[in-house]
Amino acid sequence: MAVREIFAGMPWWVKWIAVPVIAIVVFGGLIASIVGFVIGLLFKILLFVILIGGLVFVVRKFMSSSSSRGDW
Repeated sequence: MAVREIFAGMPWWVKWIAVPVIAIVVFGGLIASIVGFVIGLLFKILLFVILIGGLVFVVRKFMSSSSSRGDW
């Protein structure tokens, strides 16, 4: 028995309102935890990139100033 056969005799509101609401209630915690994990991971990646970029900037700035001091 296919899913289409099951929903064939049902009213439209069962297919488009009741089933998604039930799915959100049942899997809502799982969906929220996955979304939270992905957002947290993206935040950590962004923070990592910013910190590495800042480190590279500081090291380049320090190296350019120390090399110019060595010329004196």
